[in-house]
Amino acid sequence: MQPAPFLTRLFPMTTPADQKQIYLSADMAGRLAGIDIGSNSVRLLVAEVSRGGTYRILDEEREPTRLAQSISAAGKLDAEAMDRTVEALSTFKKIAAGYQVSALRTIATCAVREAKNGADFCRRVRDEVGLEVEVITGEREGRLAFTSVQHAFDLTGKNIVIADIGGGSTEIVFATGSLIESIYSTPLGAVRLTEQCGIGSGASGEAFQRGLIQLEREITTCLKRETGRPLFAPHFLVGSGGTFTTLAELVMATKKEADIPVTGYKVSHAELRHLLDRLRKMPLRNRRSMPGMSADRADIIIAGLTIIDGLMKRFRVNTVIVHTRGVRDGLIREMVDDCIDTEDANPEQRDQAIERLAAACSGELEHGRAVAELAGRIHEQWAKPLGLLPEDRPLLETAARLQDVGYVINYDKHHKHSYHLIRNSRLPGIRGHDLELIANVARYHRGAFPKKKHQ
Repeated sequence: MQPAPFLTRLFPMTTPADQKQIYLSADMAGRLAGIDIGSNSVRLLVAEVSRGGTYRILDEEREPTRLAQSISAAGKLDAEAMDRTVEALSTFKKIAAGYQVSALRTIATCAVREAKNGADFCRRVRDEVGLEVEVITGEREGRLAFTSVQHAFDLTGKNIVIADIGGGSTEIVFATGSLIESIYSTPLGAVRLTEQCGIGSGASGEAFQRGLIQLEREITTCLKRETGRPLFAPHFLVGSGGTFTTLAELVMATKKEADIPVTGYKVSHAELRHLLDRLRKMPLRNRRSMPGMSADRADIIIAGLTIIDGLMKRFRVNTVIVHTRGVRDGLIREMVDDCIDTEDANPEQRDQAIERLAAACSGELEHGRAVAELAGRIHEQWAKPLGLLPEDRPLLETAARLQDVGYVINYDKHHKHSYHLIRNSRLPGIRGHDLELIANVARYHRGAFPKKKHQ
């Protein structure tokens, strides 16, 4: 039996002691683990990956740490919340080690991203737990959520809105089939809004009712300010995150439906509104005892469901399809793709993939090839004076060939659509930073320079 060294090479653990080689049968590639540090909870996913790129889940863990607790008021991560999170991470690392994973990646989202002491928290995790935390952008969050949904559902010919609701933010993706139209990251989180609007565990009476009015106003205003509308009317909304899972379980309990998978469960807007009206009239203790309710989510569920209601109104969608996975699943799939592509890629495969993407999306193959040839010549002439590297040339030529793929969505602002299409494509042998670079060259090919507001 042979080890799977390419996994460790691609995704090393933080410390040498953690870099355990794993010996599997010839048809297995290795075991991977991903940790998602969210605003409401920390989640672990451990998977065993086959060389064909499929994987099976070995373990899933969740610990509600409420890292975003009090962040709205103070702008900082709460000391007790950080303690809970560090403890959970330490436990999850031990679990991953017990499965002898070859690679472990840890990402953090909204709470760590926004907190003034987010960098201090990451240093603490590195020093005390031995994990390097990658703080990802809201757009990256949306991409990972889309990757997960894309593998779970047949999206062929479907116009969809994907929403991933967390404790601190909601990421929204407009997509047609496998093509992303746009991604929005909004400050609409279940924990954040519960605190901002004063509808948490201590709220009651008139203050609670005022908070509910404020909640709806905040959501409506934010969605109008932060998002556009899809180019094509969406067929449905796919929702990931604990709020959507709880929604499905509550509706199933109400309808006395048993032994039905939560993934793929459909909830109508009318069912959501009926449930929301019931919950708003209940004191917290009654909410906690509802069949299907997770005890640690009872105090934030009203905010979460009101976000869903706002999304369905804003984007004129009548059906929610629930997805039980999300960002952590997208992370594992990204790791798997990196492994498979890096092992199997060759220049001919890469060139064919670029050609297919350009042909399918832009219809400007000859134009793209001509621009790529000119770009290559310019690189050759200026490489020495500017200190350019030889390996930069194929990236530049690839961006030139794909610059107009955004035409498939809309001619106006096609450069922006090109960015999303390239960034979410699979080009064998081109991963991570290089794919991001190619996408950005295409994004700014019309002459504008990057600005802070583009982040």
